[in-house]
Amino acid sequence: MKDYLLVDGYNIIFAWKELSELAKDDIEAAKSSLVTQLCNYQGIKKMNLILVFDAYRVEGGEGSVVKEGGIYVVHTREAETADQYIEKTTHELIKNCNVTVATSDGLEQVIIVSQGALRMSARDLYREVNAGRKMIDEKIEQIKPVKNNMLIDNLDSEAADFLEKLRLKR
Repeated sequence: MKDYLLVDGYNIIFAWKELSELAKDDIEAAKSSLVTQLCNYQGIKKMNLILVFDAYRVEGGEGSVVKEGGIYVVHTREAETADQYIEKTTHELIKNCNVTVATSDGLEQVIIVSQGALRMSARDLYREVNAGRKMIDEKIEQIKPVKNNMLIDNLDSEAADFLEKLRLKR
């Protein structure tokens, strides 16, 4: 069975301190940061991730679904909340997939659990994303070369000797 994580975008932005602070000055920057963090998380977890932003009050909003860096970013249409979209999508996916919904909206959690999905709070998602970031950082640290990143340091001895002779014109 496929695994899906549906994320209530604005709920998460305003629950995570650094994103909430960023959103005070630039909501688009906060959204972009969340997308980037969730792309990295999705890459580690290898599940399908749908990030939903509501456009409930966007007059004439037609909605959109765009794939960005491996995740789906949804903007709902006019008069549709993220909660409505998440409930509808959960109802469809739960028939054949494992579904988890990340939101700290208590009522939304009750509704999605009653449909058979798992819930994840904003705090739990934050911990998971940061644990994933730490794992990525550790892996990068492990594969960094110990020596200077010079061509000669990464060659086998025969090739290095040849280049050294060429450098010294022997």
